[in-house]
Amino acid sequence: MSGLADHLASGATTVCRCWAVVRKDGTTLGFTDHDLPVSFDGMDFRAEAGMTAQAIETSLGLSVDNGEAIGALSDAAIREVDILAGRYDGAEVTAWHVNWRVPAERQIVFRGTIGEIRRGGGAFHAELRGLSEKLNQPRGRAYQASCSAVLGDVECGFDLQTPGFSAEAKIQSVEGAAIVVDDPGYLEKGWFTQGVLTVLDGAAAGLSGMIKADEEGSDAQRRVVLWQELGAGPSVGDRIRLIAGCDKRFETCRLKFSNHMNYRGFPDIPGDDWLMASPATTGERDGGSRR
Repeated sequence: MSGLADHLASGATTVCRCWAVVRKDGTTLGFTDHDLPVSFDGMDFRAEAGMTAQAIETSLGLSVDNGEAIGALSDAAIREVDILAGRYDGAEVTAWHVNWRVPAERQIVFRGTIGEIRRGGGAFHAELRGLSEKLNQPRGRAYQASCSAVLGDVECGFDLQTPGFSAEAKIQSVEGAAIVVDDPGYLEKGWFTQGVLTVLDGAAAGLSGMIKADEEGSDAQRRVVLWQELGAGPSVGDRIRLIAGCDKRFETCRLKFSNHMNYRGFPDIPGDDWLMASPATTGERDGGSRR
């Protein structure tokens, strides 16, 4: 930092901005607003990508830092199909001020994640959210009848590798949000309803979708309908993994998964009917009229 401060104090500066984007799938991209590439820490920051960043607001305390990155959609850098597929959602962003003549003289000016991305006119606008954004997220447990855990996570504790609760298959056809696959055969109809479909290879590798319906198909096939289409369309022959569905009810946890000891809901909590209850002079409370 001292080297950069001395350079800035000189009055004749050679400073640019560089930022690195690390997606959740591990892909790392580097960009700079300088007219030539800049390299440091074993990473190359590209100048030809056409990506720039607007002013980043920073503040003391717990208020949220924010900013915006803008740029042109390019097959060589940021592709529209990857944005549609959600590959940049929640990606980590680090921005520096760098002396491009001496890249060792640099300072981190922003760290955070990518939030909402808007597209239009062959360009994109990505919202940058500071680290303090996480403090805006609610914490603690909600007292409700349904389970608050996600099937297979630490709180749930269920092992998704248990035979019969996941299956791999090949895609036979794609009809919008409906994907027809080989029928695993040993699992009953509806077994994967409210479960998760994950694409294992092809252009949509790594993308997942929530399953709306699990239906029987023809000729030893199964028709899986997602709530919405995947951002990048899978192709015939791609492999997918299906995870059994959980509707968050205690009965399902006990009968389907035998995991009721880890149930994270409150199945016996009184509902709205109990809140509206009032004293009565008769033992019959079936909702009928009384004379």
